[in-house]
Amino acid sequence: MHSSRTLAAAALVCAALATPLHAQTTLTYSSWVPPTHHLTIWQANWAAEVEKATGGRVKFQGLPKAPAAPPGTFDAVRDGLVDLSYVTASYTPARHILPLMAELPGMADTAEVNSVAYSRIHWKHFHRFGEYKGVKLLAVWTHGPGQMFTKKAVGGINDVKGLKIRTGGGIAEAVANAIGASAFVKPAPESYELLNSGVADGVFFPFESIVSFKLDTVLQQATVFPGGMYSSSFGFFMNEDKWNKLSKQDQAIIEKHSYEYAARSNGQSWDAADQKGLDALKKASVKIVRADPGFVSEVRKRSEPIIDDWIKKASAKGVNAKAVLDEFRAEIKKVSAEKR
Repeated sequence: MHSSRTLAAAALVCAALATPLHAQTTLTYSSWVPPTHHLTIWQANWAAEVEKATGGRVKFQGLPKAPAAPPGTFDAVRDGLVDLSYVTASYTPARHILPLMAELPGMADTAEVNSVAYSRIHWKHFHRFGEYKGVKLLAVWTHGPGQMFTKKAVGGINDVKGLKIRTGGGIAEAVANAIGASAFVKPAPESYELLNSGVADGVFFPFESIVSFKLDTVLQQATVFPGGMYSSSFGFFMNEDKWNKLSKQDQAIIEKHSYEYAARSNGQSWDAADQKGLDALKKASVKIVRADPGFVSEVRKRSEPIIDDWIKKASAKGVNAKAVLDEFRAEIKKVSAEKR
């Protein structure tokens, strides 16, 4: 009796000593959009899924405030100010040229289709060029079709001339300028103030942002283009040192929840948020106008140099950009067909 108790006690001591081998890792994450934004919620849900799948070995802690302004997010994760976050590629255009393919006008009609197609192309063709070097990239995705929202009625291309349009930069900025607007770049959370104070006459956004940034009260019209005038592509990544310290088992679990899995679930979440945005606009009696064919073809024509410019810049990196862009368009059709 005595000896078995001693053994049990010895086993407890051994267990206590062995615990650090299976110690919990707590990873911090941050979001630069409001807590109510679907991206913040998606990230928290993703973290909860991973935590559960690892049996609590990997835990996550959301920071109350992002440690850097949105364009500094990549560096903040690389330098270990936060372990996990995401950012749109157009905030760092000098570093992220290849992801801008997924931002080009007239692509997919939903975030899910665009995100899954882009994810497949990224991992097949782009990842090896190292534009996310310095962090462990977990997923790429895009938001839904970006549309034009204005404080006054817009009937055609002539009504766009000189409108002061806030964009997030990248392709959205290029498209706004190409169609005759006067585009400028400011972070998304500043949009309400820009519109309300008259600094901006309009914004380029997916429908979702209207609710997230409470813009339904300061807008008069949404102009809808098939496949959108642009999209924004995102990277979701982790600090590399923290990644390397995780066990192979936990890395495998995280990877199972990343890549196309994350692209699809984020796209679905974005599409649901876009629907809420559309509903809010209708409720606020904002006019929702489908751009007429003449307007659409004018925007397409003026956007062609932007597509050519991306092909040129991507080709300079050694990518067969024209072929990859064609493959991306074909992949969009394929993913759309899979969904039906």
